[in-house]
This record gives sequence, structure tokens and C-alpha cells, in this order.
Amino acid sequence: MSFNNFYEGKTVFVTGHTGFKGAWLCEWLLSLGAHVVGLSLKPHTQPSLFEQLQLKGRVDHHIGDVRDAALVSKLMRMSQPDVCFHLAAQPLVRHSYKSPVETYQVNLMGTVNVLQALEEVDKLCAAVFITTDKCYDNKEWHYGYREEDPVGGFDPYSASKGCAEIAIQSYRRSFYPILRGSRIGVASVRAGNVLGGGDWAEDRLMTSCVQALAAGEPVKVRSPKSTRPWQHVLEPLSGYLLLGQRIGEILDLDVDKEELNALCSAFNFGPLLASNRTVRECVQLVTECWGGSWVHEHDEASPHEAERLHLSIDKAHDLLSWHPVWDFDRTIKETVRWYQSMQEVGSKKKAQPFTFSQIANYTQEASQLGLSWAR
Repeated sequence: MSFNNFYEGKTVFVTGHTGFKGAWLCEWLLSLGAHVVGLSLKPHTQPSLFEQLQLKGRVDHHIGDVRDAALVSKLMRMSQPDVCFHLAAQPLVRHSYKSPVETYQVNLMGTVNVLQALEEVDKLCAAVFITTDKCYDNKEWHYGYREEDPVGGFDPYSASKGCAEIAIQSYRRSFYPILRGSRIGVASVRAGNVLGGGDWAEDRLMTSCVQALAAGEPVKVRSPKSTRPWQHVLEPLSGYLLLGQRIGEILDLDVDKEELNALCSAFNFGPLLASNRTVRECVQLVTECWGGSWVHEHDEASPHEAERLHLSIDKAHDLLSWHPVWDFDRTIKETVRWYQSMQEVGSKKKAQPFTFSQIANYTQEASQLGLSWAR
């Protein structure tokens, strides 16, 4: 179907498969013919995209915590994956202020447990670790952060992801060095602010918008001047899948260690510069598409959040020929369409086909742009 048919028949281990991005990734992997093995906690939200897509009966579904090192190792040993995508995380900035210890345990030690468990894989395996654009030591720069810029973090969430990046780099150099013949190829990926249907998490902008607009109320916005690199969830997922494919293919061919070593590194997957917009612009377009209004409701007690954050995607373009497909307007409109479709009568049966149709449309448009992964 795409990605050079690489995922057809492959076993893919996904942590965090019950989450928003994890569920979208599983749906895409299933459409590519992969056998998906998932490890995650139960969905934290009601509704949840995982349940809306009825993924429990379509993947090899395991409930568990990535902080349980023995369980992670057991499932890795049993599944023997060709590809591993690690998405499991405590993903919320504001929650990290309430539960900093949990945040560090999940985001750092959970990542270490998956890195260590890769030792149980007795075959070639491409491992892609998903962190965040917030892993950078944010200086509120006007230009995009590059992969070699220092990691850090003001809040516990951002700092925990910076720590995870350091751990990933350490394991890659110490235990999975490509130039010394490692059978495991390890990369990390950092995405921008992701939008898309099915994100029901607390403190998410789209969740707030949908809940307010569906109830006929104005959307309450905390920081309308903050700038973010908005992108549809399919954008970074296409990058993750492409990177996993390229690492897996070169591992299998065993021909170009230097190219493989360059791929086993950190990558940004963000939008074009024109999609770096303020929260105000994002909410304004959402309310125009849906019909409704918004109000600025400043909270003096609100914890610190970054005002400005941009990503450079030059490396992904140069080494992977990866490029965004949907611009800012299209991202908002497709996201609103998904949520509005779920408001209709009989929507419980629409989530899976509607989500699949968005993946298919996105892939078709990527092919029309000449992107190699979509052919």
C-alpha cells in the first residue's frame, strides 16, 4: 500500500497503543498489513480513540505499565518484533506539575526499560523512540530548534523528555552501536503540537474546543499569544513510519553502515514555518469551521508554559526526503471534520472507517506530491 510494503507481515511492538497517537499509529499499521503487539495502560479518557476504533480485538493487546521492567522484557522476548515504536508516556505539561515523580518515572525510566528490553530481541529490529519538541532547552528563539541543540526543560514534563533523549543517546552509543555491528537500530523523534480527531485528553486545546462548542459555549483560552508548530497527527506518524522502514531495510541489506548510523539518531518532524501559529489563530479557525466563539480567560495560578516553540525539519527532508503534506488550514479543517462526524447519529460505527479514510486521503495526496513513502 505504501512505505515500499515494508510493514506487510512484520511484527511491530507499540507501547502506548491505547493513547491518541498510539491508536492512530495502530490503525495505520494495520492498514499496512502489520501484526501489532501493544503494551499500554487502559485508556485514560472517556471516550477514547482506542475504543472508538475497536482496536482491542484487532491488535495483540496487553495492559501493563512500562515502569514494569520485567513485563516489558517478557513481551519483547515473546513478540520478537521487527520494529518497535515507543510512545508510552505521561504526556501532559500541567499534570507534570501535579505529579512530577510519576512523570519522571514513566518518561525516563519507562524509556530505559524499553531500551533495555531490546536486548531480548534475537533478530534485526528498528526501534523508534517518540519524545517531544519540548525536550529542547527552550530559549524562546524565533528560529527552529535543530536536532543538535541542547535538550533541557523548564517543567517536569519537558525535562523528563530531555532526560529520555539523553538515555536514548547513551544506549545507542553504549549498547546498540551501528558501526560496531549492532542488530538493533535506535532512533528518537521529536514532533510539534499534534492535532487530529480522537484526542480527548485533559488540557488539550482541541478537547477544550470540542467540549465547549458541542455544548454551545465559548471556548476558554489561557494563552492566546503562545506560538506552536501545529500539525496533523498523520504528519509525524508518516515520519516515524518512514524512519522505521529505512532503518529496517538498511539493517536487512547490511550494505551502508554510515548511512544507517546517520539514521540512528534524533529527528524533528514538524510543520512548515507557515504553520507556526498562535493559539489565537488556531482557536479562531476552529470556531469558524465549527461555528461558535472563544474568550480569553487568563489564569494567574497557571504554571509556566513556553510562549514560543519552532522546529527545524531540514534533517528529515535531507536524509529521509520527508515533507509535510497538509498545511495549517487543512489540518484544522480535517480535525474539525473528524470531531463533527462523531457528533452525528450512529457515529459509534463511523470512527474506524472515517479515520481510515483520512489516512487514505493523506497518503494519496502525499503520493501526488511525489513523496516516495506514499507510492
